Amino acid sequence: MQDIFLGRQPILDRNQDLVAFELLFRSGQNASANVTDDLAATASVIVNAYIELGIQRVLGRHQGFINVNYELLMSDTIHLLPKSQVVLEILETAEVTDDVVRRCGELRKAGYRLALDDVTEVSDKIKPLLPIVNVVKVDLLRLEAGTLPGIVNSLKRWPQLRLVAEKVESADQASRCMTLGFQMFQGYHFARPQIISGKRPDPAKLALLRLLTLSMGDAEVAVIEQEFKHHPNLAYNLMRMVNSVACGLPQKLNSLKHGIVVLGRKQLQRWVQLLLYTAGRSSSRMISPLLQMAATRGKLMELIAAVDRPRDMEYQDRAFMTGILSLLDTLLGIPLPEIIDQLNVADEVKSALLGRQGRLGRLMTLMEKKEANDVAAVHCLLGELAILDLGALTTMELEAVIWTNSIGETAH
Repeated sequence: MQDIFLGRQPILDRNQDLVAFELLFRSGQNASANVTDDLAATASVIVNAYIELGIQRVLGRHQGFINVNYELLMSDTIHLLPKSQVVLEILETAEVTDDVVRRCGELRKAGYRLALDDVTEVSDKIKPLLPIVNVVKVDLLRLEAGTLPGIVNSLKRWPQLRLVAEKVESADQASRCMTLGFQMFQGYHFARPQIISGKRPDPAKLALLRLLTLSMGDAEVAVIEQEFKHHPNLAYNLMRMVNSVACGLPQKLNSLKHGIVVLGRKQLQRWVQLLLYTAGRSSSRMISPLLQMAATRGKLMELIAAVDRPRDMEYQDRAFMTGILSLLDTLLGIPLPEIIDQLNVADEVKSALLGRQGRLGRLMTLMEKKEANDVAAVHCLLGELAILDLGALTTMELEAVIWTNSIGETAH
């Protein structure tokens, strides 16, 4: 699992209320950017903010200023960004050609907001853009003494412009910019950039999460097959598993679609759940500790559910699923509620996983207390469930471990 980082610096209005963030490239927990490639840095910011970390977490209801260089400005990729919440900040290094001016006009008509970054003078270079952009950010740190009032007066020729004083480092600077009529403020005087960090899960695990979502959402077999085809290593693992559990078939399985049909929807869900815990691992025969724990939980809960409701196969399946899914947050580095929201799980399973509620919630608590060797709590829960004693539970646990070891071999 890879660490990901993103910087954001608040932008405030005249009342010092938060109105936006500038999103900044960061390669680690330190404050420095170490940008060697503008396009790569911006791409990293976009991916981390909008995909990996989630834009709601990064921006909330506020605007996000994102640096764009020439290549990104001119590409169709820009249309992936939500126009309602993003401000495209054109870097001072961008050459203002006729193509750039035309492109900015197109983006403005399409509903995007644009800003000019690091302005230190109203030069002929930037004048063609001033009727088009919405925001001008004036770089106080690079200004020559006494030039600020003249710059502000020059910019007043374009009344639609909102002015941001950036790199404000003192109360005196802030007061002066307020007097000159700046609408927004950014800089160390108000707040230093914050570092937001997260984890990027293994792409193979995310692919399996999509497969699990498809199989639980009653997607067509062809759709599931197509998802497997995008990940040949997962397809290979699936075929090995299917051949293992379907060894009584008169002929060998020779296609993914055939394998999916033979395995059946319920079994497919189970194998995908198990594959989640082995994706991205080496070919070592040693079983993953997380797989060991999750599979044992699932199987043991299924065995207990079979005693609890012998004729209710759906309930037994839900018990297995609850145990298997209970460690996905640890596996993926994503909060469990976010994972459950993506999956079409039964309300009973959701309540058990997120709140330890209901009958399955009590079974889930029993698993946790058993793993923690809390004998008193185990005795109490067994009494509450009133379906088996400690001896029967121990026997079932041994059966679950044996089953887990057997599937661990086919899961690699």
